[in-house]
Amino acid sequence: MKAAIGIDGGGTKTAFVIGNETEIFYQIEKSGCSYLEIGKEAVVDLIVSGVKELLEKCPDAKCDACCIGMPCYGENRQMDEWLNDTLKQALSPIEVQLVNDAVVGWAGSLECREGIHVVAGTGSLAIGKGKEDTFARAGGWNEFFGDEGSCYWIGKEAMTLFSKQADGRIQKGALYNLVKEKYQLQDDFEFIDVVLNELAPYRDQVAGFQKIALQAANEHDESVIALYERAVDELVQMVYSVKQQLNWSTSEVTVSIYGGLMHAKEFVLELLRQKLKSMDCILEMPKRSAVEGALLMAMNMKKTSE
Repeated sequence: MKAAIGIDGGGTKTAFVIGNETEIFYQIEKSGCSYLEIGKEAVVDLIVSGVKELLEKCPDAKCDACCIGMPCYGENRQMDEWLNDTLKQALSPIEVQLVNDAVVGWAGSLECREGIHVVAGTGSLAIGKGKEDTFARAGGWNEFFGDEGSCYWIGKEAMTLFSKQADGRIQKGALYNLVKEKYQLQDDFEFIDVVLNELAPYRDQVAGFQKIALQAANEHDESVIALYERAVDELVQMVYSVKQQLNWSTSEVTVSIYGGLMHAKEFVLELLRQKLKSMDCILEMPKRSAVEGALLMAMNMKKTSE
């Protein structure tokens, strides 16, 4: 049976599937594959071991194409070239295509159709495909000076809100009490030590602070609700940028979104829908997962080569 492999790599987990456009034969999940986190050699070992496991589980599958969505791909030319050369050699004779993980997100969410896909997870960016099969991207620079509207960005901004609530620059809300209770603060300034030692060194911990912000929003903290509204504005700016960079077949552009920010959808989704509508964009929910998008791209590779 004809088959292809799709891989959706991320910072915390990597999903692998083998199948075709209509059926997934087998799927597995392994740890994250960011070379910034585990090193380039470990990335190759992880990808190769996952592909080997899929092929062992499906010995009758005639697999000759593999699409890999990888974090940070496209941001370092030398690393991109090394990963391309090494993985193509390691997985030969399977044809390999490497793309940024946001691209397989688009492919799954919009099933490879024209439109713009927004990632709002630990980081954030928007990526779109126009009518000439051209791509454009906005956002996703780096959490230190970008990733606006992401869970990391909200977590970091919520820490600032706590400091302002604590010293009276803004009115105290639910966030203040939740943070005091969570970290057992006897003095508000003890939060500095918490941030420096328990939160700031770890990207996932900063992003995880968004959960406290969400709880505060659910308890009607107006400053945190306003923070989520700012996040929506940042994401809309990314969509606008991508929309302006590309040509479209229709007057209304389809936009999809997924990521951890959707846990706060009651503060995000309807506002996002309204703002997108005002710029002739239609928000729709993702059709498929990112790893299924990688599989679709791999199947398209097979069609192109035939």
